[in-house]
Amino acid sequence: MAKSTVVLEVKNVERHYAQGEKKLTILNGANLTLKRGEMVALVAPSGSGKSTLLHMAGLLEKPDAGEVIIGGRSCGTLSDDARTAIRRNDIGFVYQFHHLLPEFSALENVMLPQLVHGLPKKDAAERAQQLLEYMRIGARAKHRPTELSGGEQQRVAIARAVANAPLLLLADEPTGNLDPVTAGYVFEALGALVKQSGLCALIATHNHELASRMDRGVTLHKGKLVEWKPALSL
Repeated sequence: MAKSTVVLEVKNVERHYAQGEKKLTILNGANLTLKRGEMVALVAPSGSGKSTLLHMAGLLEKPDAGEVIIGGRSCGTLSDDARTAIRRNDIGFVYQFHHLLPEFSALENVMLPQLVHGLPKKDAAERAQQLLEYMRIGARAKHRPTELSGGEQQRVAIARAVANAPLLLLADEPTGNLDPVTAGYVFEALGALVKQSGLCALIATHNHELASRMDRGVTLHKGKLVEWKPALSL
């Protein structure tokens, strides 16, 4: 990436869906800028377009209008192969459900994206162990997902998402399946990882307490992104 600290730019993005004979507008001129080392909460009611926005930012969907720029590169006119390469190299995804591969250990789950990326097995294993140690679950590296608690599984999923050192981390309700204490612990580990590595994160959450601990928050109002504050009633 160039010297700029800006990682993600969403410019005047629109997304519409056909609903019978009508047009359902989800995003209507949405704008957002994320910089390195920044954690931004995306707080909005279900059905307001949070997942759609994450799909746009993650290049899983193309906007009907507007532009998505990642690392200074406009992605709207890129080929499917080029978009896939950016998703693989520059974007990490974390979901509410960890989606770990059950037949592999925690270490192997974190190694896999690195092996796909072409890293030698020894190097992948070393980095995977380092990430698990950083997430405070290094001692559980050889355990399979079914042998891990929910919080441990989600920390493995976060380690896997950042294994290839992406520029951008997108998370959709990453603590939504966890009890408040475990959610706080996972969030703390995620926050430390973001600050330490210099990536940026856009995190969709219904948890206002966790959202208030991020650098800033945004919400969706009539298809546009506006500043969110903890006192805002959604």
